[in-house]
Amino acid sequence: MCTNVSILAFGAHPDDVEVGMGGTIAKHVAAGVKLGICDLTAAELSSNGTVELRKQEAAEAGKVLGLSYRSNLGFPDRGLEGTTVQIGAITAEIRRLKPKVVSRGKQLIID
Repeated sequence: MCTNVSILAFGAHPDDVEVGMGGTIAKHVAAGVKLGICDLTAAELSSNGTVELRKQEAAEAGKVLGLSYRSNLGFPDRGLEGTTVQIGAITAEIRRLKPKVVSRGKQLIID
């Protein structure tokens, strides 16, 4: 598991980042960029499969895309309220991984 990534993308649920910017991820990884994804929830309220299935699919997608890092902060699904605890955990993840670019998982804009 790497300790630093160049790009860190956040998504609410496993698969959100891949659906939103999978092609962009593949392009950057192919160019040698270390890229990580941090899911905020396990999608426990989703109607699209079980938590375990989505976790397995996320791991497989990470391998296919060549991710250097993947994590899940375990916040409650439909409970992303920007609390001090949530902001603190996200901030800690950014500080630990030291990315040059942080994405909300829908788009990546680099000047």
